[in-house]
Amino acid sequence: MPPLTLLHSSPLGPLETEAIVLRTMRYGEADRIMHLYTPHRGRVSAIAKGVRRARSRFGGRLEPYFRLQLDLHEGRGELLTVTGAHTLNGHARLRSDARALDCAARACDAVGRLFETSEPHPGVFNLLSRKLLLLNEEPACATQAATLAFRLKLLLAAGLTPQLAACANCGAREHLAGFSGAGGGVVCNACEANSFPLSEEAYEFMVQSLGRPLLEGPDADLKALSQVERAISETLEHHAHIRLMPSVARSRSTAGAL
Repeated sequence: MPPLTLLHSSPLGPLETEAIVLRTMRYGEADRIMHLYTPHRGRVSAIAKGVRRARSRFGGRLEPYFRLQLDLHEGRGELLTVTGAHTLNGHARLRSDARALDCAARACDAVGRLFETSEPHPGVFNLLSRKLLLLNEEPACATQAATLAFRLKLLLAAGLTPQLAACANCGAREHLAGFSGAGGGVVCNACEANSFPLSEEAYEFMVQSLGRPLLEGPDADLKALSQVERAISETLEHHAHIRLMPSVARSRSTAGAL
């Protein structure tokens, strides 16, 4: 993998950076607005002029989930302008697998929502790059367990990791039986008011997900995964006021597994 680069000649002017395309939107008759995640500028938005024309010099490179080396121009407005693009990885195999493509969309959406500012998070950029690479090389990794493990690592990067080592309320290390999003983590039997039950399997899944590489992420049954997703959702809603997409498409959801 080539080293990350970021060359910026001045506060306004040309900018060169790696970027992952999180999503795109049509704009006008032939343009496209792109939401990008970069290693040293966080999330930025850029306009690619004329990209939807048949003879566009950008071809099909400016699509979601592409990892690109971009030449941009920064003016006084909020939108940067794309002036050049080179594909580092288009993740072609990912696009032929519906589940892998869906998982990539949810990963990019989570990054875009959790890290929506220009604050740099090179680790998040690398984590998302690795996630897309895994989905491209191993489409079988497009599972609910893998999606939730990825989200737990995003919580860690955002400084929102739930307390798992001891009761978030009293500090007890035994009889941890529930989870409280408002409380910030697991709770013991004596402090379980306003919490929901968290099974031992769900607890172990969360601990292992935070400690293992993405490729070695754990698995769990549907009930445990539903509890993990609820723990992530309540943590984000209470502490960051953010709501993510469900971890799987509605037809594959685990609703009612609790």
